[in-house]
Amino acid sequence: MTITNEQVNEHPFLAGLYTDPYFPDHVVDKGRDILLRLCATIEAERPADLTALYTLTEVATKEFNLLEAEFDAAGSEIETVARDEIGEAFWFIATAYGFPTADPEALIAARDW
Repeated sequence: MTITNEQVNEHPFLAGLYTDPYFPDHVVDKGRDILLRLCATIEAERPADLTALYTLTEVATKEFNLLEAEFDAAGSEIETVARDEIGEAFWFIATAYGFPTADPEALIAARDW
């Protein structure tokens, strides 16, 4: 998975979760991987509009829904801090790929966390 967007390559995804011991790094790594896969998919599919972008972010959001069980098993959860950090990451991705008018809530509308 090669990401060509330099802004994305330089971004420290989920940095706030890595600095908080409540969130286990091995699970946060999986969240970062979800975000990077989303970026790779956006680069490969080049969504033409917000509807197409939201379709891609829905898939990634559902992956985070599944990751909630791993957070729970590790004694953690996707709570307020994590929700904000993940939501900000989706917003960053949308803007980095040319969708500055994306609705932050619509980007993660499929969440159950």
